[in-house]
Amino acid sequence: MPRQIPYIIANEGCERFSFYGMRNILTPFLLSTLLLFIPIGDRTAEAKHIFHTFVIGVYFFPLLGGWIADRYWGKYKTVFWFSLIYVAGHACLAIFEHNLEGFYLGLALIAFGSGGIKPLVVAFVGDQFDQTNKNRAKLVFDAFYWIINFGSFFASLLMPVLLRDYGPSVAFGIPGLLMAIATVVFWLGRHKYVHVPPAAPNPDAFSSVARTALLAHTPGQSRPGLWVAGAGAVAALISLGLTPSIGFVIAACTALVLVLVFGGVGVSMQLERARGVHTDAAVEGVRAVLRILIVFAMITPFWSLFDQKASTWIVQANAMDSPLLSIFGWEFTLLPAQMQAVNPILVMLLIPLNNILLFPLMRAIGITPTPLRRMGLGIALSASSWVVIGMIQLWMDGGDHVSILWQLLPYALLTLGEVLVSATGLEFAYSQAPASMKGIILSFWYLAVTVGNLWVLIVNSAVKNDVVGGWIAHSGLSPIAFQMFFFAAFAAVVTAIFALYATRYKMVDNYRSATSQP
Repeated sequence: MPRQIPYIIANEGCERFSFYGMRNILTPFLLSTLLLFIPIGDRTAEAKHIFHTFVIGVYFFPLLGGWIADRYWGKYKTVFWFSLIYVAGHACLAIFEHNLEGFYLGLALIAFGSGGIKPLVVAFVGDQFDQTNKNRAKLVFDAFYWIINFGSFFASLLMPVLLRDYGPSVAFGIPGLLMAIATVVFWLGRHKYVHVPPAAPNPDAFSSVARTALLAHTPGQSRPGLWVAGAGAVAALISLGLTPSIGFVIAACTALVLVLVFGGVGVSMQLERARGVHTDAAVEGVRAVLRILIVFAMITPFWSLFDQKASTWIVQANAMDSPLLSIFGWEFTLLPAQMQAVNPILVMLLIPLNNILLFPLMRAIGITPTPLRRMGLGIALSASSWVVIGMIQLWMDGGDHVSILWQLLPYALLTLGEVLVSATGLEFAYSQAPASMKGIILSFWYLAVTVGNLWVLIVNSAVKNDVVGGWIAHSGLSPIAFQMFFFAAFAAVVTAIFALYATRYKMVDNYRSATSQP
């Protein structure tokens, strides 16, 4: 076992505790403290907007961190310097607990720092292994995944209590302290790490092949793909022009989606024109990435549903009853934000349960649990969790007192969906993408989370519209119940489309061939 691995594992445990510690108390803090100046009827929507804008940033900045590491600094320096920005963000949260601009600055710094290191730490772990000890890598990655859920579990349990009993400065300060410790631990191992230098620019990179395909001119033929991509660019500019009315985050993210969608269609229309300028392997690699992006696009509704457990579900839990519980004589009542601890503990239970029970059962009845089937089932389960949470909301809207423990069922369904979608998604992408394109796939995977949270912002903004508000009022549902059933229907429709696409998708195997050992 490489002796530097404990430094990376300890760093990840502290960093995940710090991230989930602040993330899981963000919505309760916004509702109870920072946004008190906003009328109570608008406070929930504003808290959700801030939370999902933050998550968008966290999953957008991996594009920047990965680019800097690959082209200039390498993984170690990028992780270290972005970690210092991360620590500064935590400090702002603890210091500016009653200052709106200062607190928002802290969130921006954390999104920048956390997002910047997110795609690098796992890859940095892989850099520490070679042919002589690669058989130990699976053990380390298992420990890596376990420590993430370990940190998330205890952060979800402890931070809401600290927020309640000691206030926001302590509740946000402790995650900052843990992130500082994570940075120091990572720095202590600097002389032991294997440092893979940044790679030279690749003339057959995804962006290079895509640019060649769009701009290549064949005598006697038009360039329809370029026109499609240009239409996307114009639509993106129109979206940016709507910033005053829809807000910068929605406008900018929508512009990015338009560029990617129209640009991807345009590239696919003219991809064959890149042959000769680029290798056949590079051209086929871009084709594979474009096919994978269709799958990623259909996974974005899942992230819309999943990330709202830290916003919409907490809002619901705030209005629920929390019974007195007793474990080994210790009596306590669950705080709304503590319900999020159900997710990581279930993840650690469900992964082995799937491998031992669910997948063998599927095979026994003649259903092969392919990656696409697992992901489709995961999206369907997430939709069902929102049907359940919506039914609970109807129960509450009817005037009944409902125990917070009823959220255990939708949490279980959503977490099972997470395991099937998230744990399978990268396995699918890595198996389908050739080696030269695996890096870009990781960036697009994180970008899918950004787009998923964009849908939440759009729906949240639409509910404020008078026309949409009128529709909701005539439906007889409360705004929160209407949104819950809307997202359930959104995911259900996408599940059907996903199942149709899965029947047409031809799987390939791009795992690297085994290397013979002496």
